[in-house]
Amino acid sequence: MFRVLFIVLACLQPIAAFARCEGTDMIAAMPAPEREALQNEAAQMPYSEGLLWHATRGNTQITLFGTYHFPHEQTADHLARLSPLIEVADAVYLEVSNDDQAAMEQALAADPSLMFITQGQTLPDLLGEADWQRFAEEMRARSIPAFFAAKFKPVWAAMMLGIGPCEARNGAMQGDGIDKLIGEHAASLGTPTHSLEDFRTVLRMLDSFPMEDQLDMIRLFFAWPGNPDDMAYTLRQRYLSQEVALIWSYSRAVSLTYGGDSAAQDFDQFERLLLTDRNTAWMDVLLTTPANRLFVAVGAAHLPGDTGVLKLLETEGFDIKPLPF
Repeated sequence: MFRVLFIVLACLQPIAAFARCEGTDMIAAMPAPEREALQNEAAQMPYSEGLLWHATRGNTQITLFGTYHFPHEQTADHLARLSPLIEVADAVYLEVSNDDQAAMEQALAADPSLMFITQGQTLPDLLGEADWQRFAEEMRARSIPAFFAAKFKPVWAAMMLGIGPCEARNGAMQGDGIDKLIGEHAASLGTPTHSLEDFRTVLRMLDSFPMEDQLDMIRLFFAWPGNPDDMAYTLRQRYLSQEVALIWSYSRAVSLTYGGDSAAQDFDQFERLLLTDRNTAWMDVLLTTPANRLFVAVGAAHLPGDTGVLKLLETEGFDIKPLPF
């Protein structure tokens, strides 16, 4: 899902936990010519760097923040910086509001088939013995029992692989990321908080990937020779350096290198479903809201690029300016 299938989007704990999750910056470790080419490619993307932005058109003012969905060592500092901006907003928009997030969790509990294989072959059968054993080992490294992981739909299994083992062992899947904390702060102020999309849209989108493509997401992880803790460290540190487009360019480069003959097509499909289509749909929400002052928090990968939220707002006549962060 939110990585190609094992990397990124995330964009996206606390803090003491992540202090123990160190690693190697894999972008910095690239040969200089390759690294510079990647940085130049990222720099060509509109709004390539920056997490906090202000968009203005007439009386409408939108503050946009690009999130990293897991907690990290600077989550509390980020919330402190954002709090005054949330406090002056008429409404807050998240990808999925905290209330709707709770509804999604209830829906998953009521209908396990949304996330798990409830009929037919499970992952040991679908992956084959060798790949299943490797996947089971990866899940155990993330403190997820193999008997439990065996029933994941492959796209969800790939998402689990996208979390570094150290992060997983230290609470990345349990802690509160900035998205939830923004929603909680808005609620404490009595500020209305809305979802940019129905959570069912995301679930349907995940199920839209053919089964073989979902399995290939897992196999891509196995084809990649790197260390997942190093990947998690790289993405987190580059996010904290606000190099959002560089994260995406690096993810694409890794996917094209190790994703096989259809890698470019697969990545383009992934980008369309996960970013482009959703960004476009969010515009319909943001442009029709009656509130004049909005605070919007979405995954950082949604901000840059020709089809990113910032460029789409610019096309609609908004003046876009970065805010210090």
